[in-house]
Amino acid sequence: MLFGSKTPVGLDIGSGYLKVAQVKEKRGGYELDAFDMIPLPPELIVDGSIIDSIRLVDAIKELIKKARIRTKEAVISVTGHSAVIIKMISLPEMTEEELEESIKFEAEQYVPFDINDVNVDFQIIGPREEPGQMDVILVAVKKDIINEYVSVVKEAGLNPVVVDVDVFAMENMYEVNYDIIPNTNVALLDIGASSLKLNIVKGGAPLFTRDTPIGSNVQTEALQREFNITFEVAERLKKGESVENITEEAAQEVIMAASEEIFTEVGRSLDYYRTSMSGEEIAEIIISGGGALVSGFPEMLAERTGMEVRRSDPFQNIEISKKLDEAYIREIAPIAAVAVGLALRRVGDR
Repeated sequence: MLFGSKTPVGLDIGSGYLKVAQVKEKRGGYELDAFDMIPLPPELIVDGSIIDSIRLVDAIKELIKKARIRTKEAVISVTGHSAVIIKMISLPEMTEEELEESIKFEAEQYVPFDINDVNVDFQIIGPREEPGQMDVILVAVKKDIINEYVSVVKEAGLNPVVVDVDVFAMENMYEVNYDIIPNTNVALLDIGASSLKLNIVKGGAPLFTRDTPIGSNVQTEALQREFNITFEVAERLKKGESVENITEEAAQEVIMAASEEIFTEVGRSLDYYRTSMSGEEIAEIIISGGGALVSGFPEMLAERTGMEVRRSDPFQNIEISKKLDEAYIREIAPIAAVAVGLALRRVGDR
């Protein structure tokens, strides 16, 4: 971890879009000082691994210039079901310092990789009902994945000061913008182009996370096949824009049929959580990422899960600077959730 500016930028390197945000502290709260995003070609990042680092470096440079970012310090995140392991574990009560000493040993039984090939971190959640026990979130990330991202970001001229995980960035954004209700379960769901990330929090504390390699590209690909159209035109249809010779009803039918895989995966994860937590109910789903902006998708997800589904709003408690296009930012707000969560991090945060 390198020490520098107090307000680094949050750089969200997704498989569909590259996003950057800068959130500055001001009296009584926060202000979004910079935000922008650019699309990435589908083949640049696959399941969290960087396939074409040269083009990604160029894209980061282009975005930083477009967003007029002057800060060099950046907070980045990693994701990918095959590279990131997140587990809630129970351990005997001990201090943070004591756990720091023994975390590698504790992690070995939960991490399916050589412990020397991963970076391990943790967060103590609090005491369990059983006396002398505590809940701990254990995080292990493959070193080669971290090194991939760090070297690309450095190559683009930025200094990565914190490496986070997408599901925790979502939680960061949630804590700043939403009222935390004690003993209430909320599902934070981010649907990107090729990934589905779920973080179920209770009273603000993470209890269950899941990262699945499926995303809104399944909808895009189905539209391309059905109507013999380009990727770009299919993306426009997903947003509900009109395209010549294709009715909105026909497009919706294809989108919803293609979404079955996503609905099934979300339902399976929610059911697993309820079962493992003795039938605890989930109050609502807050959906972010590009999937939140797919025409009719949040409403269909609500119907399929029987739960309230709300689009994520990272700017409920964060002012948007007058120099930015507020109407545009509010329109695409769910896509900014992870970038904002990263931008809220500061050097030295746990």
